[in-house]
This record gives sequence, structure tokens and C-alpha cells, in this order.
Amino acid sequence: MLIRHVDDIEPIAFGNGAQKRVVIGPKQGAPAFVMRVIDLAPGTTSPQHSHDWEHEGLILSGSGTVIGVDGPRDMKTGDAFFIAANEEHYMSNDGPEPLRFACIVPTRGEDTP
Repeated sequence: MLIRHVDDIEPIAFGNGAQKRVVIGPKQGAPAFVMRVIDLAPGTTSPQHSHDWEHEGLILSGSGTVIGVDGPRDMKTGDAFFIAANEEHYMSNDGPEPLRFACIVPTRGEDTP
């Protein structure tokens, strides 16, 4: 078993002012999935992208917008999201506070936004 605190993990620049922390991944012994925490400062976005795997996420704090094939969708603390494989998408922090969300991807997805 492993317990880690997200704020003890060094953030990595993740395009357009976003930062990510790899909380659990292959280096911690997880063979199939990576749990990341992404922080977006007010007025910033994650990179627009798509990939051939789904991913799920949970808004931990703040509010913003996820932009995908269905257009912009508001999200706030406690909201969960699902993004299908190959769906073009990005996140935007439109709020006054930092936006933090957890995101789960397969291990092959770790090196991409």
C-alpha cells in the first residue's frame, strides 16, 4: 500500500500555465493507470488535444469549463467528468480561484496532455 499527499509532489509545467502532479503511476508500482492532479490558475487553459483513450476526472476545487464535442460545459467542485477516446477537448479556468482536478489515464497516456 502507498499513501502520498498531492502537495508533496513536485508540479510539472503542462502547457498554457497548467501544472500537473503524477500522484500514482508506474514509478509507484501502478501497472495500468496513472492518477494525475492538474492545477489551472485563473484565466488559463489546458492544451486542446485528443487521444485514443478515455479518461475520467473529478473537480477537487474551483470552477471552470470543459470544452468538448458537446460545446462548453460548466463544472465545479465535486463534479466528475468523462471524456471519450478521440474527443477533442480542453479545460478552462474561468473562475477567480485556482481550478484543481484529478484525472485518470492509462499508463500510455502519461506523456501527453
